[in-house]
Amino acid sequence: MQILDRRLNPSGRSLPNRQRFLRRAKALVQEAVRDASAKRGIRAADTGGEVSIPLHGIREPNFQLGAGGRRDHVLPGNKQYREGDEIARPQGGEGGSGSEGAPEGGGEDAFRFALSREEFLSIYLDDLELPDLAKRRLIDASDPAWQRAGYAVSGTPANLSIARTMRNSLSRRIALKRPKPEAAAVLEAEIAALDGKPDQAEQLLRLRAELERQLLRARRIPYIDPIDVRYRRFEPQPRPVARAVMFCLMDVSGSMTEEMKDLAKRFYTLLYLFLQRRYKHVEIVFIRHTHEASEVDEEAFFHSRETGGTLVSTALVEMQRIVADRFPPSDWNIYAAQASDGDNAAGDSQRTGQLLVEHILPACQYYAYIEVGRDGDQGIPGFPRGATDLWRTYEALAAAGAPLAMKKVRHRQDIFPVFRELFAKRGLLDGASA
Repeated sequence: MQILDRRLNPSGRSLPNRQRFLRRAKALVQEAVRDASAKRGIRAADTGGEVSIPLHGIREPNFQLGAGGRRDHVLPGNKQYREGDEIARPQGGEGGSGSEGAPEGGGEDAFRFALSREEFLSIYLDDLELPDLAKRRLIDASDPAWQRAGYAVSGTPANLSIARTMRNSLSRRIALKRPKPEAAAVLEAEIAALDGKPDQAEQLLRLRAELERQLLRARRIPYIDPIDVRYRRFEPQPRPVARAVMFCLMDVSGSMTEEMKDLAKRFYTLLYLFLQRRYKHVEIVFIRHTHEASEVDEEAFFHSRETGGTLVSTALVEMQRIVADRFPPSDWNIYAAQASDGDNAAGDSQRTGQLLVEHILPACQYYAYIEVGRDGDQGIPGFPRGATDLWRTYEALAAAGAPLAMKKVRHRQDIFPVFRELFAKRGLLDGASA
């Protein structure tokens, strides 16, 4: 039997060798992917491309001949030295080690490796999950669980049940009294022993007749008949799946600069890719807010230029309304990720905290708050910028044990580490200051 692997390989590369290399250099490739992601635009976050890893990370161990011991050999064509002569070490330290740099020469410090889109995303989103994904319900799913459901008389060769087929064959042969090969062999031996003896002619005829009858019966009753063949049968069964909804709340008020909005969009781009790739039954709800909040589609969420005042509570009120209308907490795992610069209208932070405590957090499995700011934003010289009202409000809730995680982001290079901390494979993250 021959097995032909017809999977499409990348051009000029062997797929098994490529996968083996990715497994061996996984840690280095992961680090390179994270560094590359910080330099990409939002639209290019899910594309493949080249990454660079240090050369020392791809070297393989090898065996070399030792330099110890005594070795005697003769070099042909030598007219200067004889056996036993000592050769002086060349001037200039060739072959040795030193600390001085070479006046010229080239080298390579890194190994560039091209990743496909699937490979990039697989490494990019490795070891991430939604925390506390527990509520499960039976729903009409496009990928039901296939369970064994007995046997069938027809099916594919891959589902052929050899054990059940042989069992049916044995039962039929026993019921029809099909002669065994051992019985025919005994008859043939007896015939061979009596052959050539005239006084045993009658017994010889009887044995030959019996052998003919058994052989004919064996031919009429096959060893395996089509009625014996059985195939394993499978039936689709609905299985409970964990349904979840992720609310993406983004502040787009006038206090949010383009740099801050870019940081928030990068975070939500990562979140969107993560949910789309890892989970099949996760709904994503996009909510933008200024002094008013509204549910928008993906295009408007990432590209709309709407601006205005700031009332964070309006986003929570809109989320509360959507949960009540479409996502009952008894059936859905509810998650929320909020991005803001921390600025809020006077007095609205208290209402925001009240909405979180009374309505939002009791229904949520997990709530993540990302506070974005300018790189190196320290406030007025001599007056360090303190915590925002929104940060202090959320910090008090997290200290009380609410399922709330808090992080600050000041630069695009901080996005991936923060995102990974929030959605790493572990229990609920305790709220902490960044």
